[in-house]
Amino acid sequence: MDGILPLWKERGMTSHDCVFKLRKILKTKKIGHTGTLDPDVDGVLPICIGNATKVVEYMMETGKSYIGEITLGFSTTTEDKSGEIVERRAVDVMPSLEEIDQAMSEMEGIITQIPPMFSAVKINGKKLYEYARAGETVERPSRKATINKFVRTTIPVLNEKDKTVSWRFEVDCGKGTYVRTLSVDLGEALGYPAHMSDLTRTSSGTFQSKNCLTLSQVADKMSNQTIQDCLYPLEFGIKELDSVDIDETLWNKVKNGAVLPADVFGKDVTFPLVIMYDTLAWSIYGKHPVKENCVKPIKGLRSFQ
Repeated sequence: MDGILPLWKERGMTSHDCVFKLRKILKTKKIGHTGTLDPDVDGVLPICIGNATKVVEYMMETGKSYIGEITLGFSTTTEDKSGEIVERRAVDVMPSLEEIDQAMSEMEGIITQIPPMFSAVKINGKKLYEYARAGETVERPSRKATINKFVRTTIPVLNEKDKTVSWRFEVDCGKGTYVRTLSVDLGEALGYPAHMSDLTRTSSGTFQSKNCLTLSQVADKMSNQTIQDCLYPLEFGIKELDSVDIDETLWNKVKNGAVLPADVFGKDVTFPLVIMYDTLAWSIYGKHPVKENCVKPIKGLRSFQ
């Protein structure tokens, strides 16, 4: 079995849980997911199966879209609603729509984030959430994140009992963005402790919510032997890379893993470059680490036999 399965990850399970369950449902071990979703988050989680696992690293580089909710009034250890409250401050004066929208627009572009302690980022070979669960805090290096869109989609609502204010948002972002942290930083800009109180991933790369199946639907498709009809070819996972169709002469060199002049595929291509022959993607070429103006295969996608 080969291909990409756009899974709708339901809440209450980790991305690894989904892979574990799918290995049993699909009766195959060669499965990998394309980007971690926290247990409290649902949404689009493309799953690579068989040869398609070779494009996981490229799919993880693609942009993501989310809808969610931010709540001002208290912050938590996990930066979402599942954590313990760290700081509380009653929202006595609700920020104006203009203040909120201005603060959100100022967070668009390339920003700097510090990964939350409850995250899978590794420091000295150990994941941050492992430190956090042990009650330890470590220094976390900042990282760049690209925010293409961050907009409010509802009118803020005041919770009189809790003295909190919440509103929903949409965000389009690049790889490695922590939307939880985005929410906390937005709250800070508005003068209040805050957390992300809800989140759903609506797209991942070329895959959208309308393309997805739940685990139960996958099981049904497997039982009636129609699951293959729901899998996308691995080419869908590398659509955002540049690609080139080659002729038979060049194919005979590519299939033997030849090192080639960089301009042999054309002068306007960018690397990494997907090599297409007879409608299929066979390999990915990248710049040679030593030989100037040369390229070499950096990833084989299918067997040439």
